[in-house]
This record gives sequence, C-alpha cells and structure tokens, in this order.
Amino acid sequence: MNIDLQGKKAVITGSTVGIGLAIAKSLAQAGADVVVNGRSQEAVDKAVAAVLSAAPAARVQGVAADLATASGCQEFTARIPDCDILVNNLGVYGTVPFFDISDEEWQRYWDVNLMSGVRMSRAYMQQMLQRNWGRVIFIASESAYNIPADMVHYGMSKTAMLGLARGLAKVAAGTGVTVNSVLPGPTLSEGAAAMLLASAPEGQTLEQAGVEFVKKHRPSSIIGRAAQLQEVANMVAYVASPLSSATTGAALRVEGGIVDSI
Repeated sequence: MNIDLQGKKAVITGSTVGIGLAIAKSLAQAGADVVVNGRSQEAVDKAVAAVLSAAPAARVQGVAADLATASGCQEFTARIPDCDILVNNLGVYGTVPFFDISDEEWQRYWDVNLMSGVRMSRAYMQQMLQRNWGRVIFIASESAYNIPADMVHYGMSKTAMLGLARGLAKVAAGTGVTVNSVLPGPTLSEGAAAMLLASAPEGQTLEQAGVEFVKKHRPSSIIGRAAQLQEVANMVAYVASPLSSATTGAALRVEGGIVDSI
C-alpha cells in the first residue's frame, strides 16, 4: 500500500505543534504540498522548518492567521485560494468545572473548535466538488462520545464537530469528495507532555506517565497507554489519500479502544 499525495495541496489548521504538526509532516512525506497555520509568524516559521526537516523535498508554506475568527479565515483563504485536502485540526481544550465555565468561554470553544471548521470547509469544499476530488478531515476526539465531566464544553464542541462532518459528507454525496472525522484519545503531544510530567514522580518517563494517566482517567482503554503523535498522523494520511475513496461520513477512532462500543 503506497500513500501518494503528489500533486495535492494540503491545508492543516492549527499545525504549529502537536497533532497538527505531526499531520503536516506525514502529508509532506507522502508528497503533498503543505500549508501550515498558527496565530504567530514565529510559530509558523518554526513549523515550516520542522516540516522541511522531516521532508526536505517538500513544498511548504506557512500562513499566520487566527482561524477562530471570520476575518482570520478570510485572510487565510485570500492567501491560499484553493486546496485538495483540508484538515480542520485547530482546537483548544482545558479542564474547567461546569459551574465555572462562563458564557464567553462557551463561545470561545464554539468559535475555535467548530466555527473554524465551518468557515474553512465553506471556503474550500465548493472547489473540491467542482474538481470532483477532495478530502475534508476533522480532528475530533474520543471526548465527543466519552464526554469528560471536567471538560463538558470541550466534549460538546467535539460532538458538534461529528455532526458537522457527517452532514458535509452528505453534501458531497455521489462525488469524489469525502468528509471524515478522526478521533484521537490521549496523545503524547507537547501540551499533554507538559501536563503529564508536571505531576509525574521524579524519574518517570513520558510514556510511563501516559500509562498512569490512561489507567486512572481512561480505564476502559484497551491498549492501556497514550497514543504517539505518529499513530494519529498515520490515520489522517490514509484518510487524506486516494486509497480511502470509499470511506466518508465516518468517525474513525484512534483512541485505543476507550469508547466502549462495538
């Protein structure tokens, strides 16, 4: 099986670190022209360099824009007027007791985690439909099913994302455009690493800290550990490729079996 994305342009939102950056590297290694995104030019420049380090022959662009806003999406799409693969990865998360979540914070999660994907998909999907080929991929979360009590606003936004992706797949019915969601579980990103190691006993490795977190907070996990970034990126690379042409409207889980469903 050869994942070949030569001649395809991929836009990955929120891709200066973590899962987004891992996806950008994987798509570039598969031959895609990659566009990375973040809010600051410094972060974007670092991400471009990281992708080129992983895929020296790749063509990589970076656009600094806040895609949680309508104006940021307009700025981005004016600079990058078309793409073949859109990965809606931008997102925020954090633990907050429900009774402490303000209206402003609810709105922020809605704008960042959902409306960024709405606007970017609206900007790029019509062109994909005209060309009769395209991939729209939403990076959701196992929390869309397994709503955390201390992150209700986050889980809600990811559940809404699954509904959006399913609906857009139906918009593209009968065409060469597919729309899918990928659902990571706990993953050893930079943000997760900082959180895990801050509370880990001295001498404990990141992987060991991930195992302890999963045992305590996601005990239904079948693999019994946190995922590596590359494991999530591998799924996205497949879904972004021509090989996945019969997969659409799906919620594809890369969460180690946490969600107790057949």
